[in-house]
Amino acid sequence: MIFGPARLADATGTILAHSVRTPHGKLAKGTVLGAADIARLQAIGHDPVVVARLEPGDVGEDDAATRLAGALVNPGQAGLRLTRPHTGRVNLVATAPGLLNFDPGAVHRLNLAHPSITLATLPRLARLAPGTLAATVKIITYAVPGNALDQAEQAASRARLSHLPVCATSAGLILTLSPDDTGKLANKGRDAVATRLKALGIPLTETRRVPHEQSALTGAIAVTKADLILILTGAATSDGDDVAPAALRQAGGTVTRFGMPVDPGNLLFYGTLGARPVIGLPGCARSPALNGADWVLERLACGVDVTDDMVAQMGVGGLLKEIPIRPAPREGTASAGAD
Repeated sequence: MIFGPARLADATGTILAHSVRTPHGKLAKGTVLGAADIARLQAIGHDPVVVARLEPGDVGEDDAATRLAGALVNPGQAGLRLTRPHTGRVNLVATAPGLLNFDPGAVHRLNLAHPSITLATLPRLARLAPGTLAATVKIITYAVPGNALDQAEQAASRARLSHLPVCATSAGLILTLSPDDTGKLANKGRDAVATRLKALGIPLTETRRVPHEQSALTGAIAVTKADLILILTGAATSDGDDVAPAALRQAGGTVTRFGMPVDPGNLLFYGTLGARPVIGLPGCARSPALNGADWVLERLACGVDVTDDMVAQMGVGGLLKEIPIRPAPREGTASAGAD
């Protein structure tokens, strides 16, 4: 692509680089100049004019964005839609709850193909809701070399942005009550959990309240029928052998992990009961603010295998912002066990 000033006599068919105001309205940048446009520019003495001129092998911005966006998703991919190209941009927008998945390495290679060929995405496994902007393709210049676009398309075909749908169709919440709980704390937790589930399109079909005792919790776990079992205890889980993890084992389940390097959210555990995921929520789940439990809940609800390695990697970026309702700041010893 050739960019620079051109005499109006030679500018027909070129692309206007900068908007120009005329007595008959604005000529917008990106306009392919025709005879009428040239006449308007001549009338105001705007000569020369700054334009972009495509060279052999160049691909215009909208065509390039369309090709690249099309290479990013499998044909018929559910959960994501492509917008119409405009000024070299095509957006990928979610149409249903779920998670965004892709190969980050391939995205890096795509963005190395040419400085003017760009793809920006949400983080891998970010939660999507209908209408969420998941990614945007932007061709920065008015055209790009065809060979660079070919290279970017190859990387895009490996990146393969996809929508992981929510596979859990119901959730059950078990609340344990400490002796001094009047029900206010439990209600707060129930409401916050229900809001999280609603964002994923999962109904809260069962809510059980039991004393904070291992035998009572074991019984509640055993009779819960939902696809996804959530436990929010009245007292913080402080060890992998504390009341809630021990109750899950006693009910015939397994504990996969206790603790995670995300703050708030450290005191989470998760495991399984048969094929069903079980999550022991940290106390911060009573707040609607983002915490580590959100990341584990979203992945398990979408059928993602949450491994030790995956949880360990959450520590990078896992220091979440302080919130006004946090019971104690991170500074000092008062915050110990707050999560």
